[in-house]
Amino acid sequence: MAEDVKLDELARKTEGYTGADIASICNTAVMLSIKEHIGKAKDAEDAKKRAKGLKVAKRHFDEAMQKVKPISSQELRMYERFSQQFADTKTGLQKVPAPA
Repeated sequence: MAEDVKLDELARKTEGYTGADIASICNTAVMLSIKEHIGKAKDAEDAKKRAKGLKVAKRHFDEAMQKVKPISSQELRMYERFSQQFADTKTGLQKVPAPA
């Protein structure tokens, strides 16, 4: 990760996001960094040689956050209801209380 990435700032910006939302942002930021790296390389061999220096920068996270939107509270409630209904079936799963 590049030095301009501040984890406390990322944590603040993603407050209320689900773990899946954050994972998607991170994966998108990594892919943006790789795409940028490959675009700057002369050829495949050059990209391989310079791969060790590859870092995910703040600009990659910023762009990823523009592309990946968090799940809405309405969608989250829908998934929670689905999860509860699924747990209520005779699958042997225990019911998990919904977050407050």
